[in-house]
Amino acid sequence: MCIKDSDHIPLLKVKSISRYYGRRIGCRGIEFELWPGEVLGIVGESGSGKTTLLNCISGQLEPSEGAVWYASNGGVIDMCVAPEPQKRLVMRTEMGTVYQNPRDGLRMHVSAGGNIGERLMANGLRHYGQVRRKALNWLEKVEIDSERIDDTPTTFSGGMQQRLQIARNLVTGPRLIFMDEPTSGLDVSVQARLLDLLKSLVTELDLSMVMVTHDLAVTRLLAHRLIVMKGGKAVESGLTDQVLDDPQHPYTQLLVSSILQP
Repeated sequence: MCIKDSDHIPLLKVKSISRYYGRRIGCRGIEFELWPGEVLGIVGESGSGKTTLLNCISGQLEPSEGAVWYASNGGVIDMCVAPEPQKRLVMRTEMGTVYQNPRDGLRMHVSAGGNIGERLMANGLRHYGQVRRKALNWLEKVEIDSERIDDTPTTFSGGMQQRLQIARNLVTGPRLIFMDEPTSGLDVSVQARLLDLLKSLVTELDLSMVMVTHDLAVTRLLAHRLIVMKGGKAVESGLTDQVLDDPQHPYTQLLVSSILQP
């Protein structure tokens, strides 16, 4: 189903998304809107359902019920019922996903330039010189030495692999990026550099982002709004600073007191 796009509609509208595994709840009844240029954080402890939700709205997991309306360049579509070719085209051209483990988002035995260029070629660019120039440009943007363009990700540190995964996703100019724990497992200094990079790219490219994390400090730095999840449900939502500075739900209060305070 396709509806004519408008400047006055959200980029993403999630309606009553639920995912069940038999009698177990992955997530239930989640609703939110995401507007162009906005970053939404989804927070909660392990098992809260945040990654299940992210997988449902990013097209990697079929929800049990609900709708995910996306305002694509060709009109608004429900990603849950869109034909597979249309869905794959939108995911390849207008969306990107950065995984917690870079190995899930990279081809580890293909060169850094090949990883970036692969997405360009999937979108129709065939001129080798242009592909390589764009790959070099994006290596520079994510602060990887251009001399590493022919090296494989297996020779990169974890932080470099994550930056390469970001370059691979952003090279085609997507409008919406999904991120699952983008700084998890990285040293504190590496995390700081990666967060600074993400913040600058969001601003420079006017990106919209849905980011899952257990780290409230990351959420405060990057997210405009956040959703707090517990047991597969959204227990609190609002502007990031408002929720973190004045949490209303007992679970959010516990998260804030245990993570943000010494």
